[in-house]
Amino acid sequence: SHIMSEYGRMTDTERDQIDQDAQIFMRTCADAIHQLRTEAHKDVQSAQVKEHRTAVLDFIEDYLKRVCKLYSEQRAIRVKRVIDKKRL
Repeated sequence: SHIMSEYGRMTDTERDQIDQDAQIFMRTCADAIHQLRTEAHKDVQSAQVKEHRTAVLDFIEDYLKRVCKLYSEQRAIRVKRVIDKKRL
């Protein structure tokens, strides 16, 4: 309950800033994964190493997509609450 009371005190401006920071962070992560994917196959002779790096990057990219989806769902809930509040 202590945690919930702290979140209840968060202002809309703070929430908006967190949303903006989260979006920037997710874009930065996606760009970093893309750059790693580009660099991963340079000067690698072994097919096994290439396959391993591809699998690791696929896993990381999938994880980021799941995090982004969760974030989007949570943001949609917040937006819905704001809209419902304005209707009342």
